[in-house]
Amino acid sequence: MTILVFVGSLLLAMAMGIPIAFSLLASGVALMWHLDLFDAQILAQNVIGGADSFPLLAVPFFMLAGEIMNAGGLSKRIVAFALALVGHVKGGLGYVTIMAGCLLSALSGSAVADAAALTALLLPMMVNAGHDKARAGGLIAATGVIGPVIPPSIGLVIFGVAANVSISKLFLAAIVPGLLIGGALWLTWAWLVRREKIVPPPRKSAAEIFGTFRKASWALMLPVIILVGLRMGVFTPTEAAVVAAAYALFVSTVIYRELHWKDLYAVFVSAAKTSAIVMFLIAAAMVSAWLITVADLPSKVVGLLEPVMGNKILLMLAIMVLVMVVGTAMDMTPTILILTPVLMPIVKAAGIDPVYFGVLFIINNSIGLVTPPVGTVLNVVAGVGKMKMDDVTRGVVPFMLAEFAVMFLMVLFPWLVTVPAGFFHG
Repeated sequence: MTILVFVGSLLLAMAMGIPIAFSLLASGVALMWHLDLFDAQILAQNVIGGADSFPLLAVPFFMLAGEIMNAGGLSKRIVAFALALVGHVKGGLGYVTIMAGCLLSALSGSAVADAAALTALLLPMMVNAGHDKARAGGLIAATGVIGPVIPPSIGLVIFGVAANVSISKLFLAAIVPGLLIGGALWLTWAWLVRREKIVPPPRKSAAEIFGTFRKASWALMLPVIILVGLRMGVFTPTEAAVVAAAYALFVSTVIYRELHWKDLYAVFVSAAKTSAIVMFLIAAAMVSAWLITVADLPSKVVGLLEPVMGNKILLMLAIMVLVMVVGTAMDMTPTILILTPVLMPIVKAAGIDPVYFGVLFIINNSIGLVTPPVGTVLNVVAGVGKMKMDDVTRGVVPFMLAEFAVMFLMVLFPWLVTVPAGFFHG
């Protein structure tokens, strides 16, 4: 009955068109009434306490860094460098999209920001080159999924805070899985483009490649600084977010000089608006998280999963299917915040490595950003690229299936995540 009250009130509020943050508060209040625990003071304390977290400071700073990178020319130079490297091969613009997506993922940590930048920069080029617009839009949307996986990742920060798992370990463990997703997209694009009659542009000379690399080198240094700093223990993930924002601001205003001081206000306001939405979601979800613990919902879910608790792979498969279903109807952040307090006790009881689970959980939620009907990234690509949502959805299907295939391979073969993670952790 407790699970029914929580899930039913949440779904009812969402069906009525109430924003997800307020729906979470409504479901929390309904659960408090059901448990005879309603107290406005407890409600307020959990909302305030939910956002009062030092690690969560990484979220607004990484979002600010992403805004500065797009406005300051860092994203544009990375795309130009990728274009110089592989733009001349058949279907080269698709490979450019994947390379640029992986590089941008190591800068911003936001699927929406990466998808918007790639759509604006590369979709017109791909259409002009003769590629099918729906397929090109689908590839860009699927590439945006890599953003929350390769560190720095806002999704991993939120999960780390909600699950009380080391964010640094999550960051380092997610590097190889993110690159494997990029490799799957590369192979899928190669298979789809083999019959297209596209005339690629001429190969760039070594001097031109070096020139684009030199221009992009300042942008490419940022992920190196962040990852080396985290690996060597120079700074925490929160401090890394501040370093990323400060570095991007310096490069954009002093080195590239594309971001003028008069433009900073608009950049800061945009980042603040996005951050406020995410932080309020987190604060509202903490009410539900507290009540989930008080109502002992995890033990009730454990009872439902009892038949597969003895087999880690079957349990992970069941959890991943559950998250896939939820991801079709709910955005990434609320899914993380709602399911993490329910699933983490189950994961720990089964003896599954929380870092390994966290990486797969975030990958699944990231792919949820391109699963219809909600698909936030699909909406971004459709809006920026002036496309129909149906066309983007049709184009993304083969790439989405390839990403799910990689995820389930990691479920069947956990060493794909744990072995590289052990190497990076030392």
